[in-house]
Amino acid sequence: MSAGNRGVVYVGPGKVEVQSIDYPKLVDPRGRKAEHGVILRVVSTNICGSDQHMVRGRTTAPAGLVLGHEITGEVIEAGRDVETLKVGDIVSVPFNVACGRCRTCKEQNTGVCLTVNPARAGGAYGYVDMGGWIGGQAEYVMVPYADFNLLKFPDRAQAMEKIRDLTCLSDILPTGFHGAVTAGVGPGSTVYVAGAGPVGLAAAASAKLLGAAVVIIGDVNPVRLEHPKALGYQVVDLSKDATLGEQIAQILGVPEVDCAVDAVGFEARGHGHTGAQHEAPATVLNSLMEVTREAGKIGIPGLYVTEDPGAVDNAAKKGSLSIRFGLGWAKSHSFFTGQTPVLKYNRALMQAILWDRIQIADTVGVEVITLDDAPKGYEAFDQGAPKKYVIDPHQLVMKKAA
Repeated sequence: MSAGNRGVVYVGPGKVEVQSIDYPKLVDPRGRKAEHGVILRVVSTNICGSDQHMVRGRTTAPAGLVLGHEITGEVIEAGRDVETLKVGDIVSVPFNVACGRCRTCKEQNTGVCLTVNPARAGGAYGYVDMGGWIGGQAEYVMVPYADFNLLKFPDRAQAMEKIRDLTCLSDILPTGFHGAVTAGVGPGSTVYVAGAGPVGLAAAASAKLLGAAVVIIGDVNPVRLEHPKALGYQVVDLSKDATLGEQIAQILGVPEVDCAVDAVGFEARGHGHTGAQHEAPATVLNSLMEVTREAGKIGIPGLYVTEDPGAVDNAAKKGSLSIRFGLGWAKSHSFFTGQTPVLKYNRALMQAILWDRIQIADTVGVEVITLDDAPKGYEAFDQGAPKKYVIDPHQLVMKKAA
């Protein structure tokens, strides 16, 4: 086997390159042997909106970081401590790096594992301040604590046939599902999802899977609303001067919903003809409190950071936002934040995919590209293209979607 490897590397604000990188070893970022790990030949790896935050220069990510935390792969080497996986298995990799041994992992809160990141709770592949784990937008990657972290697909041929959907299990689908679940979506719910990007679309599809009666998706970019509208979702155009509540009332007859999901995060823009042209990081959270009914829940899978060098004001640079918390308190709202604990959901969602209960690839607009085309994928994503770009590093089993 060739010991070469290539990956997508963050060079500086607005720029990524495909570069030669080290072939992975069964060693963790602190130099300790990781016989509990495996080396994967990457089958598919996705560009995430969270990656874009780094590439835009909106985090403290260092140049040279190998990107990519949404990984599906084939086991090609297993450490001596791995017991439940073998060479040739096709697996989904939760974006959370988790040990499976600490208190939070045992309680299924794998997004805040206590041991994989010396700086703070929680680890992830190819992401700033998340433990130094090498990213998987590459040909090969090492995954630690493999028995705990990896979801093995039951049938190799079936997995490869449905790989465009199954690649979404590493992050995007569980994240959308987590947003819907923590917002309290259930049979008959009326649901508002802020953001028509891939996370918002995954949250909307998850809400339907959970039995929602009506799912409304809002965005400040009218072009991004065309796809969900064609799929049968209700939409609201937040670039219009009509308020969110007024547009919801036109659909439901009342200006409120049972449940709301923030699939936008800290790079939110204001609402209305003028406001949509400018960043206003608290806009989504404040608007969701306005339209969510009393005692309703708000799920917040959208990313918020502790440091944002490109923020609009000094407070926001430290993650401090002008949130109208008193309104949420007065309405007895419940808020649920944080990284999605993918392992809590991915097996059930795999079953939903394999049994055709959800067609997530079509919903989020999966488009398969080569590793060499990754920089173009980043550029198109940054310009708001309504696609979920999936990288096939080897081009052996996947072809570009129509």
